[in-house]
Amino acid sequence: MLSYPTTAYFRATRARPDRSIIKDHWIADAINYPDATEVQSDGRKRVWKTIPEMHGRVLRVILLEDGRTVHNAFFDRSYREPTS
Repeated sequence: MLSYPTTAYFRATRARPDRSIIKDHWIADAINYPDATEVQSDGRKRVWKTIPEMHGRVLRVILLEDGRTVHNAFFDRSYREPTS
C-alpha cells in the first residue's frame, strides 16, 4: 500500500488496466529519488523516474501543491530527457 496520501482522482484512475500495473514502490521511488522535477503553473509538482523493470519506461507522478499528495501516476510516452 502506498504510504502517501492520494486524491480520489488517483484512486479512480488506478483501477484502469494501463495504470493498475504501476507498483506503489515505483511511485515512492519517483517521489523520493526523481530523475527530473518540474513545478507546474498551478503549483503542482511533476516528478519523473525511469523504471528499469518496465524496460526503461518513464513514470510521471503528479503531486498536489503540498508536494506529498499523489494526484496522478502514469507512464509518460512524451518524456524527453532535459538537454544541457
